[in-house]
Parts: sequence; C-alpha cells; structure tokens
Amino acid sequence: MALPERFLDELIARTDIVDLVSESVRLTKKGNSYWGCCPFHSEKTPSFHVVPDRQIYKCFGCGKGGGAINFVMEMENLPFRDAVAVLAKRAGMAVPEFGGGSSAGMRERRDKLLEINKQAARAFHRWLYAPEGAGGLAYLQRRGLSKATLTNFGLGFAPDSWDALIRELSQQGYDKRDLLDAGLAVSNKDGRIYDRFRNRVMFPIIDVRGNVIGFGGRVMDDSTPKYLNSPDTPVYNKSRNVFALNIAKKSKESRVILTEGYMDTISLHQAGFDSAVASLGTSLTEEHAQLLSRYFKEAVISYDGDKAGVAAAQRAIPLLEKAGLKVKVLRVTGAKDPDEFIKAYGRDAFARLLDKSENQVDYRLAQIQAKYDLEDDGQRVAFLQEAAQMISTLHSAVEREIYGGHAAQTAGVTPETMAQEVNRALKSRLRKEKKQQERRDLAPASQLQPKNRGLRYENIRSARAEEGILRLVLLDPSLLAKMEGLTGSEFSSPLLGKVFNLLRRRAEEGLSTHLAALAEELTGEEMDHMAQVAAQPESMARAEQSIRDYISVIRGEGLLRSGGRADDLLLAAQKKYLEKKAYMEEKP
Repeated sequence: MALPERFLDELIARTDIVDLVSESVRLTKKGNSYWGCCPFHSEKTPSFHVVPDRQIYKCFGCGKGGGAINFVMEMENLPFRDAVAVLAKRAGMAVPEFGGGSSAGMRERRDKLLEINKQAARAFHRWLYAPEGAGGLAYLQRRGLSKATLTNFGLGFAPDSWDALIRELSQQGYDKRDLLDAGLAVSNKDGRIYDRFRNRVMFPIIDVRGNVIGFGGRVMDDSTPKYLNSPDTPVYNKSRNVFALNIAKKSKESRVILTEGYMDTISLHQAGFDSAVASLGTSLTEEHAQLLSRYFKEAVISYDGDKAGVAAAQRAIPLLEKAGLKVKVLRVTGAKDPDEFIKAYGRDAFARLLDKSENQVDYRLAQIQAKYDLEDDGQRVAFLQEAAQMISTLHSAVEREIYGGHAAQTAGVTPETMAQEVNRALKSRLRKEKKQQERRDLAPASQLQPKNRGLRYENIRSARAEEGILRLVLLDPSLLAKMEGLTGSEFSSPLLGKVFNLLRRRAEEGLSTHLAALAEELTGEEMDHMAQVAAQPESMARAEQSIRDYISVIRGEGLLRSGGRADDLLLAAQKKYLEKKAYMEEKP
C-alpha cells in the first residue's frame, strides 16, 4: 500500500471527528451523538449525524457518509492521499514517504500536472510582455486592465505557434505526453501533438488552495471557439471549480457576485468588488453552488440581460437556493454589462445598483410577465396561472402571500383571488408529492436497496443479514471469533463480503476495525452506503444468537442460489437442531 496501515490508524485515532466536522458545521449534541445541517446539500432540518464512538458521519438526506478522511475528501474535493496530508498536518504528524502502489503513483502524477500548469502559467505571463504577446497586451489594456490586475490574476498570452509551449516546457524536462495529460496539448488523427492554446489571451484557473489547475483562453482573431478551456484532467474539473474563488474567498463581503465570464469578474475585482466569481465554461452546477455556500451567505446573479443570460439566471436560482444561499438578481440598466456600467457611471453608482439587486422571486415574476400581453384577458389568466405555480413552490406562507400580492397587482386582480389560485396550485403539487411518496412506501423492498444502483442487492433477505453481521463486528470486533467459519465469499453482496473480509483481516493483524479505517479501500459511493449500514441500530443484548440467526439466513439463501431445494434446507436445520440438543443433554 502507499501508506502504512498503522500510520492511517493512528491518524484517525488522533483526529476527533466531532472537532473536525465542527470546523465546517454547527453541531448540537443529542445523546451520544451530534446533529447538524449537512455541508454537502441544502437543508433546514438537520439530518447530518456524527457518531464519535464509531468515528463516522452520515447524512440521512443526501446519503454522504464515512470517516474523517472521507469528510476532508468531500469538503475540499481532494484525492485520498491529499486528504491524508491535510489531516496529518492538522494532527502534527509527518506523512511517510515510503511505499509504492497506485495511490503513490496517483499523487506523484497529480503533483507533476500541477507543476506543469504552474510552469505553463509563468511562460504565458512572460510572453504577454514579449513581442509575440503585443496583441494580447493591447487587448487587455483596451479593456482597461491595469498592470497590477494582470499580475494579480496571472494573465498571459499563448503565441500564434503550433508548439511554443511544447518547446518551452521540453527545456524543463517535460515531454509532449506530459502536456497531453495536463490538457495543454492535443493530438490529431495522424498522431501529431501540438499546443492546445495558440494566439489567445490566457486566464489561469487557480483552485482555493492556490494551485494552477487549468486555463481559459480568448482568441485574438475570428477563429472559434471564442473561449477555449482546459479539458477535465486529474487536477481539474470545470463543474467543481469556480474562477477567482481563490481571491473571492478572502473577501469581507458576505455576498458573492456571479458573472458570466473571466473578463467580467476581473473588471469587478479591479473596481474593488473582490467577491466576484465566474463558472468555468459551463452553466452553474449544484457542485458550484455548494462550493460557494461554504464562503458566502448571499449570491447576486450578474448575468447579461439577453435571452441566454436570463435563461442561465433562471437555471442558477434554484441551485443556489438549494445550497442555502439567499439569491438576488442584478439588473444592469444603461449598459450591456457591469464592466461597461462601471466605465460609464463609476464604481459608486455600481455599488448602489448592487445594493438594489432584485429579489429573485420578483425577478422570476418579471420574466413570466414578459411572456404575456396583460392587456389580453386570456393571456392575463395564463400569466396568473403560471405565476401561481411558481409562487406555490415557496416554502413560507408569508412569502406566498406577499408575492401573490405582487402578481395580483401586476395583473389587476384582487389579492384574495390570487391567493385562491396559489392555494389551488399548492394543493395540486402536494397531492402529487403525496402520491409519489405513497408509491415509494408501497415498495418497501426498494427502500432497503442502496441508493447507488451499481451496489444494488440481488438478494435483499441475505443482504440484510449480512448488514447485521457487519454492524455487530463494527460494534465488537471480538465477535469475529464466533462466525462459524463464515467468509465474505458466502455473502450475496460483493461489497458487504469485501468489507467483512477486510475487517476480519485487519482484526487478525491487530489493526483498527473502525469503518473510517477503510477509506482507502472503498470508493466514495461504497463508503456512503457502508456509513448508512453502520448508522442503523443493532442490539448487542443477544449478539451471539443474532450472529447464529444471521449466518443461518446467509447460508440458507446461499444454498437456494446454488440450486438447493427447500427440503435440503429443512434437513440442514433439523441436523443443526439435533446437534445442539445432544450438546445440551451432555452438559452436566
């Protein structure tokens, strides 16, 4: 393995999972465990459970779960080895450098890609001030960016050459394959490898830890695409990173300003609005929203007012709200975008505009209104019906009354009439939700299945017994001596059998049998499910009898799977009973 198991056991033992989670989540003690609102999804009623004696956490809302290492991996979007390094530093431990294996190789590869990106960023920045970068520098200066801003964001230029970066980095010992892995080079159908970015102003993408993980490039001629971004790599995922968050996270502002692109964000920063960010070559995602919610309480959407910008804002609003952010929408009047507005009217005018950002509900009502001619009675009715549907999704009755009143005033009807329409829409939506829940409740077997379809049980009866075995072992590893020779190969669920064998091996070697100790052995989805299994109640009052019952079910179901008949099972049960009876009669 890449890291000694005893080192990982000590690291987990030194890490108080309650203290670790409390750095990100406000926890309340209830009995022997702690509860709080999940940091991985938006919720108002706490469903995030931390169990210190088992060293695990589990969210009963979104399904995330695991131990201390898994928590850091999820919170900071880190691979296993990097999460271990974060925890080791926190615990005052040195991470051993010996060992081999895939994890060490992955860490080495990740470090190499980050170093390549850093050296590429330095080359691009140097070229911006060289003769070949004159066009790029002139463009940025026309956009009003100062030299300090160019330096602060590390802006650069990729020369109009097929292999300028390849030649530059080859002098530092990197070959073309390294650049392919980093997304800095591409290969055509003939196998020729050349620079991905050519004749473009370059925007380094830096993560919250300060690493250059990718690039965006704006073309200087009429070629397409206008903006070209790095592909996903082992260090870069556009759906999980946000441009300029490495700077914005240090802002004293409680609100983040969401823009549509690099230049909008950089211009706002230069004007003193240091909480501006942009998504990376994709629409805002749930992961983006969750990431922003860790640093801000409010989000102001500052997208263009064209059709595409309005559609993007409409998509972003529910994602941001779900992440727990209060959402407002900025309407720029008298200019195309914030950058143009600031140049025309000044920073203070934009600050006042920002403070008057529109409540997202009024914004959505205005977008609905724009679709209809309210002078036409038929269209007025359609407007009120669509508005009622939207308003019915608001959680607060007070909000529904207030915004229903706004819609009523807009359409020229009484608030009472609109309230009736909203209540009708609300009741209809609740009926649909109730029916859906009833359908789920009528299929109890499906409720026992893992959420991840790839882990689904083929034999639920056996799997439930297998889960029981694992819960008992996790609570008391000494029970492994009572397993009647049971092995993981007898389990119907490959995952549960794998975990049983891992726990048995670790117990034999004197290692920790906490679920948290399996962080490197299990995928994130597997750990989520195992945390769900471990979090369920299990009585220790008659543990040995429970083990016998569970094993009987596992082996009985196994016999049926292998083609055994029911009478074979009866004979096996009878034989076991007679053996037990004879043993009891022999006892003095």
